[in-house]
Amino acid sequence: MTLVAILSGAGISTDSGIPDYRGPQGLWRKDPEAEKLVTYDFYMSDPEIRRRSWQMRRTSATWAAEPNAAHRAVAALERSGTPVRVITQNVDGLHQLAGLPARKVVELHGTAREVTCTRCHARSAMADALARVEAGETDPPCTVCGGILKPATVMFGERLDSRVLAEAMAITKAAEVFIAVGTTLQVQPAASLAGIAVEHGARLLVVNAEPTPYDELAEQTVREPIGTALPALLERLAASSAQTSVRDGRPRVRPGTHADRRAVPRPADPQAWPSP
Repeated sequence: MTLVAILSGAGISTDSGIPDYRGPQGLWRKDPEAEKLVTYDFYMSDPEIRRRSWQMRRTSATWAAEPNAAHRAVAALERSGTPVRVITQNVDGLHQLAGLPARKVVELHGTAREVTCTRCHARSAMADALARVEAGETDPPCTVCGGILKPATVMFGERLDSRVLAEAMAITKAAEVFIAVGTTLQVQPAASLAGIAVEHGARLLVVNAEPTPYDELAEQTVREPIGTALPALLERLAASSAQTSVRDGRPRVRPGTHADRRAVPRPADPQAWPSP
């Protein structure tokens, strides 16, 4: 059966009340200084940045967010029997909350629902750390070794976990349909996965409010709201898969063919641009 890989970005979660970062109303555009709160060097060197970061986490929209129609549609596609793997740039855990098995979700940038110690690497629940903040600890240290705690996400200035990146790459190369949804496809290395999927013969579908650098490689681009556009697209895909392979009669494009010779954008450093 057709393997469907879905690369999801912040745009898929905005209907759940979680703001994106780089869109017209994105957090970084509204408050560029906020980026310091999730930049590793600033975080590690400045106790005041850490205190502000904990207050930001305490009031984050993530904790009240629920999966929206787009998340539920992805989970429904998986339940229909279609092989689905999600590669997400998001750290909110909403794909799993929608019912998608955790083993089928690759979290490129980690998870906001856990914390990790920067010294001993012990991990624990974010909820426990936030309870300590509520109780009056402004910068709660690790309970194991006293080291600095940070969310189990990839901050600016940190490199992606090579094992996670390798898993995402393997899924991308095996996919027959690759859907990029709610992502500007500007942040590397996630953005380059779209081009790699095309090079390995996948159909590329882009669902995003604004143009992306990979639109010219896409078989289809959709600009409608994600909450309605993605469920409709996945429903059609599921129906098509149930009748016949969506790639029937279309051999996978291998390196050296016309698709391989397309001008696919490449990151200068495959791990240089993680996001929080």
